[in-house]
Amino acid sequence: MFAIIVGLIVSLVVVAIVINAVQQHKAKQEAEKRTEIAKQKSVIDETESVLMSASQFSISPKLVWILHQRIQNALKIIYELNPTLPEIKQRVRDAEERVQSIDVNASSGGEQSAVNLPENDKMIIQMIQSIKKLRVLLRAEHSKGKVDTQTYMYEDKILERMQLKVNVETLARRGRNAMSSNMLGSARQYFEKAIGALEAQTQPDEYVQTRRAELGETLREIQNNLKNVNAQDREKKKAAERDELDELFAPKRKW
Repeated sequence: MFAIIVGLIVSLVVVAIVINAVQQHKAKQEAEKRTEIAKQKSVIDETESVLMSASQFSISPKLVWILHQRIQNALKIIYELNPTLPEIKQRVRDAEERVQSIDVNASSGGEQSAVNLPENDKMIIQMIQSIKKLRVLLRAEHSKGKVDTQTYMYEDKILERMQLKVNVETLARRGRNAMSSNMLGSARQYFEKAIGALEAQTQPDEYVQTRRAELGETLREIQNNLKNVNAQDREKKKAAERDELDELFAPKRKW
């Protein structure tokens, strides 16, 4: 009888350990599932935010397709992890339809389009951040094998050129504003930075070559004006010094 009781106790302990282990394993799986779902939701929110920001400038249909496919893949993972989530099945279907509706071969001329700068610096900063974020997402999709190397290099080059244009045109605008305010020193610095960004390009295209020549001409004009201003300042200083000397050595008046 004693052996039977001991055997039952041992069995109960083993069963309890097994049940506890199973419960811990299930809890771990649920926690990992929640973490992965939260991660995919973050991917969706991030991509949708970038798509919304990108509406202020032109990106290619291929890049739009890549971003929407990223959303679709994230939704599919969420559906596989928890198909009971409200409206998840419909969202997957909508995302699939959206991806299929995009004509990736449509021409947008994005690589040749002019950059329309926003009016204030805050919006310009947001624009630059959006372009940088697009490049990060594109690189991430390429590293996961979702985008082939040729497409990645082509689209990234367009975004790189767009980022360059925003940078250069922003500096040029600030330089012109400084010139109109007669702040020639600041204007020179702005134009020097813009030209430096253009000269740093290892494969200059037509925009780089043309803009570098235009900004270089403006910079030379500013430098000539600065020379003239400095020369005038020196003459004024010399005249002031002569006046002081004349006054110092002038005959004293008798009162």
